[in-house]
Amino acid sequence: MAETSSTLITVQGNHSEWYEAERGTVWVTVAHDGADRAPVFAKTTKVAATLTKALAGMHDSDKGPVTWWSYDQARVWSERPWNQQGKQLAPVFHATVSISAKFSDFDALAAWVEQIATVEGVNVGSITWDLTETKRKEVTDEVRRLAVADALAKARVYAGAVGLGEPHAVAIADPGMLGDPNPGVAGGGFERMAFKSQASPAAMDAGGGSLSFSPEKIEVEASVDIRFAAASAA
Repeated sequence: MAETSSTLITVQGNHSEWYEAERGTVWVTVAHDGADRAPVFAKTTKVAATLTKALAGMHDSDKGPVTWWSYDQARVWSERPWNQQGKQLAPVFHATVSISAKFSDFDALAAWVEQIATVEGVNVGSITWDLTETKRKEVTDEVRRLAVADALAKARVYAGAVGLGEPHAVAIADPGMLGDPNPGVAGGGFERMAFKSQASPAAMDAGGGSLSFSPEKIEVEASVDIRFAAASAA
């Protein structure tokens, strides 16, 4: 009885989905400088304490509006600048504190940013958008499954085009890791995952002139290389 030979088909499966942002994290820096170390340090820590007190009052890891926040200890250093005549001047002292907070309520985030933006020494940095950990795991699993389904659909098309039967997987790997021409058993990780979000636009509410955010959706995508074997359909 003749041995049935199989043809190898190697494809990459891809899938992506967009999801509404569920969390917004803001990075804030408090910074002051001056000729005397003590007042510079005191001013910086005082402003930082006011900000963190407000965050602590809004913090609830389950209900929000602040689900998490972080505060770095004040950093103080000095430098001696030079004037245009090449003379080294008296020391200038700098103090900075970094604060970050994650909000589940974007209206509360906008209100807090609007409130602190006018405080002397406060610099509002970037705001990033993300999903909750629970949602992230849920959508990651789903996108992975759909990337595998995409690879199988491609393999079926290729197999049918050359008269082969139903393909079955013989190896699964991260993209670019199926360089070995011999089919093998998949190991380790099995896909490339990516989470993308774009910078959020800020807009002034036409009704009351208040700050509001319109966060971009979060793209979750996965890619996976799968090698299939398919025998002749005859």
